[in-house]
Amino acid sequence: MSQIYSATYSSEIGLVEVTATDAAIKSLYFVEQAGPDSAALPPVLQDCLAQLDEYFRGTRREFSLVLEPEGTTFQQKVWKQLRAIPYGKTASYLEIAQAIGNPKAVRAVGAANGANPISIIIPCHRVIGTNGKLTGYGGGLWRKEWLLDHEGWQPHPQLSLF
Repeated sequence: MSQIYSATYSSEIGLVEVTATDAAIKSLYFVEQAGPDSAALPPVLQDCLAQLDEYFRGTRREFSLVLEPEGTTFQQKVWKQLRAIPYGKTASYLEIAQAIGNPKAVRAVGAANGANPISIIIPCHRVIGTNGKLTGYGGGLWRKEWLLDHEGWQPHPQLSLF
């Protein structure tokens, strides 16, 4: 088993804990308080922290990191599709289900979205309800709204956010 390293990044919307092996990012979660950072950080984790900094400064729109989220085959399909949602854009749970070839799996897509272990980089915040409303986000709806605003997303003018 590979060694797991961790580091905490302080963002405008709270602390983010990132874990990685020597080869890939394993998780990125919002946390209430920082844990101890690993004494030595592998290059992939150093790159992740630098790319997060660029993202929050508004100079990065796409992440270029090796990711290894742990999940089922179905979850992996959903998470791969989430990465295809462009910066500043959104997709509905139904659109994701259709894109993975399973249009009746809307609820399962929602569950996989909620189980995403690498938030921000695998942009689960870009998934909204079919009606255009913001729906659940593990980090809190206020963070989801902040991230979408940060990316310049504009809701459909005839749809209400809440």
